[in-house]
Amino acid sequence: MNTPNNQSSVRSRQEIREALLRLMDIHPYSEITVKQIILESRLARKTFYRHFSSKDAVVENIIVGFIREYSDALKAREGDSLDLIFSLLKKHEYLIRLLDRNDMLHLLLIYLNKYLPEIHSDTDINRDIPTRYYGRLDSEYLMAFNIGAVWNVVFRWVHNGMTDDPEKIKAVLKEYMLNSLKKPFSAEDGKQHGNQF
Repeated sequence: MNTPNNQSSVRSRQEIREALLRLMDIHPYSEITVKQIILESRLARKTFYRHFSSKDAVVENIIVGFIREYSDALKAREGDSLDLIFSLLKKHEYLIRLLDRNDMLHLLLIYLNKYLPEIHSDTDINRDIPTRYYGRLDSEYLMAFNIGAVWNVVFRWVHNGMTDDPEKIKAVLKEYMLNSLKKPFSAEDGKQHGNQF
């Protein structure tokens, strides 16, 4: 797909993304058509198709932009990754709530799994975990574990209305991760917890 980066093209893509989000604020995503996006954005049909092949491609573009912003902040080491996640979710609360309302948060997880390994291929994702804990495990599996565990907790927070104190959630997550590094999970733990896992 041809997506030139001149100012007019950048503006057109932004208008299309914003038009879709406005429509999602009024209608369920499943009912929105490309024609409605074109009318809402006030752009020509050929302009839409010059940049996007479908409404799903627009959503992917929006989500990938969110992931790139998160990734850039991680690479710049602009703070703890949990702090970054919660501040980014607050910054993009409108988008996150629209995805949740349309049962589309899972797309964020799909695209995190797809793009974060590519984005971080030149980054040491294991820098905060002692070698003895990941030495025998491929970094792909560690990243999948990290994405699934952390982001599913974050999605629960979003689904609960984003009202619970993020500091408490971050503290519990950090404590859990530290404790799991100190003491590996055993079969006996599973018996005590009714084999929930």
